[in-house]
Amino acid sequence: MKLVSWNVNGFRACLNKGFEEVFNNFEADIFCIQETKMQPDQADFSPELYHKYFFSAVKKGYSGTAVYTKEKPLNVIYGVDNKHMDEGRVITCEFENFYLLCCYTPNAQNELKRIDYRMEFEDDLRNYMVKLNKTKPVILCGDLNVAHNEIDLKNPKTNRGNAGFSDQERGKFTELLNSGFTDSFRYLYPDLSGVYSWWSYRFNARKNNAGWRIDYFVVSNEIQNKILEAKIHSDIFGSDHCPVSLEIGI
Repeated sequence: MKLVSWNVNGFRACLNKGFEEVFNNFEADIFCIQETKMQPDQADFSPELYHKYFFSAVKKGYSGTAVYTKEKPLNVIYGVDNKHMDEGRVITCEFENFYLLCCYTPNAQNELKRIDYRMEFEDDLRNYMVKLNKTKPVILCGDLNVAHNEIDLKNPKTNRGNAGFSDQERGKFTELLNSGFTDSFRYLYPDLSGVYSWWSYRFNARKNNAGWRIDYFVVSNEIQNKILEAKIHSDIFGSDHCPVSLEIGI
């Protein structure tokens, strides 16, 4: 099974930057999108053979997630265990053998202005995943807005304490992994450096590969041995993020 996740930083804009070609070339079984920044009726992308599910923020032009899947889910759940319903951040699709979560984690913002909400979201998401994992394995994908370790960003020393690389956010990701989950990319490539999924639009960051790895596929430990490949497609443009993918024998 092939899964793809991409923060498109505005789905309508990305549709005008070659999204359809990228989507078709992947031939994914499931394609997840974050930061759609739109309501479901504001753009029409309905490829044949796919079911689509959108979760939009109440605030227009903000946040939002979407899932395109060839197999129709048994159930689709929005939010995090009946919480975090206003910003369109998490879609859960239940399939016969696993749960898939498409997630756009809140940014802690400059000077960590939103860190308290971020910590609440992290705890709720982790507890929700642990609960789901008692029934069947979980695959979490999306923009999780954290570079876990120094290897996961170009300039760790100057970014220490900033949003996305604060001790609090990194600690919550460690807690998640310690709760029975695996970072699929690091499972396969524990020491690979210089591979990132997001670059600032400023300072020629992408040209200089001054990036961050903040887009993930995280899977239940019990299916980590089924991971076949995990890739970061830094050659694909159209957003300040690039797609990430997972091939897994499930």
